[in-house]
Amino acid sequence: MKTILVFKTSVWGESQVRQLRPLLNQLVNKDGCWNFDLEDCDNILRVETQGVPAPSIASLLHSNGFHCEELH
Repeated sequence: MKTILVFKTSVWGESQVRQLRPLLNQLVNKDGCWNFDLEDCDNILRVETQGVPAPSIASLLHSNGFHCEELH
């Protein structure tokens, strides 16, 4: 069963999304998907995945210099 995770981020531009694309693709594998809503004031990242915990996604963004906080 897939889970949808929602994060508030500091990612604000397409160049930053391109920087993160290979890393997020690798993390969620073929069975998941993700997208950023950069028009939202919280620059939302939505991840649909099976088995990837929220802290792993937040850690990936943090290690690349971005703020990332799961929204509940």
